[in-house]
Amino acid sequence: MFHNTSKYHTSALAVPLSLVIGLSAGAVMAAAHEEPTFLSNPSGEGVKTNYGECWTARGGNMDATGAMGCVEVMAAEADSDGDGVPDSRDKCPNTPKGVGVDADGCPVDSDGDGVPDYLDQCPGTPAGAKVDAKGCEIIASVTINVTADHFDFDSAVLKRKMFDELDDVAANVKASKGDEMLEIVGHTDSTGPEAYNLGLSERRAQSAANYLEGKGVSMSRITVKGMGESAPVASNATRDGRAMNRRVEINTK
Repeated sequence: MFHNTSKYHTSALAVPLSLVIGLSAGAVMAAAHEEPTFLSNPSGEGVKTNYGECWTARGGNMDATGAMGCVEVMAAEADSDGDGVPDSRDKCPNTPKGVGVDADGCPVDSDGDGVPDYLDQCPGTPAGAKVDAKGCEIIASVTINVTADHFDFDSAVLKRKMFDELDDVAANVKASKGDEMLEIVGHTDSTGPEAYNLGLSERRAQSAANYLEGKGVSMSRITVKGMGESAPVASNATRDGRAMNRRVEINTK
């Protein structure tokens, strides 16, 4: 005979000792008036019941044990967007369902262009390339007239060599997969009144914009801006320097 001294009590049983040893925990629990509730532990080590007892899985049954020791099981952390990264470590909460994320819970961006894979319509963009909101490469910014030619003094008339450079810009814009926005910025040297130079720089930028429109670039993709004499690239103290400053720049966005 033996007496069970656990929280759930059974009546004294007159059975052979070998049978007692062979009783499974499930059989003992079946005889209890109130069965213990087992706390989950995915690692398979000992777990505690609601009575504070230490149990472990053996052959599909739960057996009382003290050999392996119990592991305190912490409550699962919240993961509001269900991306597998708990809220406490998630740097990009509210990730759309099903989107692949990195260890920080942020959408994966395989080509590193700043547009996550699930939004990237042009994957595999070369490193360092400028892209639009779709992840498609756009043409690089250019400066017109520095190497080919320069505007004449007090003039906004485009020269023959400028046409070739602008033709290249138009061709690249039309061939690009990206949705470029072109900001055309005009500049002058420091000769003459500052207010006059500001207007002259705007006229130079507008001349370039009108030419690009004539080559098939929509004016809806172009903005025009004048900087006057405020942003020189060379010294205005020399003739060559002043010529370099009479220029137009085209920035892509």
